[in-house]
Amino acid sequence: MNLKELREIITIFEKADISELDLEREGMRIKLKKGFSPEVTALSQSLGGEVPKMVESVSPEREKKESPEKRLTEIASPMVGTFYRAPSPEAKPFVEEGDEIEEGQVICIIEAMKLMNEIKSEVKGRVVKILRENGHPVEFGQVLFMVEPL
Repeated sequence: MNLKELREIITIFEKADISELDLEREGMRIKLKKGFSPEVTALSQSLGGEVPKMVESVSPEREKKESPEKRLTEIASPMVGTFYRAPSPEAKPFVEEGDEIEEGQVICIIEAMKLMNEIKSEVKGRVVKILRENGHPVEFGQVLFMVEPL
């Protein structure tokens, strides 16, 4: 199963009138649940109590959504896994705060089910903030980077 197929499954799940999905395919198991996470609750509080729809809060399209502060673009995790800033423990990070990045440039790796998935930028810009710690788990839709578009 590749990233495109996974995104299609998630899109179908988000539109379906179900709250949980447990799928096993090609030796890989995916479990999806709808509900509010602490991150969404914090987002709701920052929006003045306005509760966003769950689909909008975790959608991969969120990467391109501009935040109201300084017109920054969020780059979110397309999957659940472990966030790595560099290709190996000895290597320098793919990007640092202040670096300019190109569309299609590898900016991090997310390890999921013992597979290393290179995450590429979908925007050209300057990395303003790296929001996740190296080696820490990330959730689907969790913001990894704040980028100022160029």
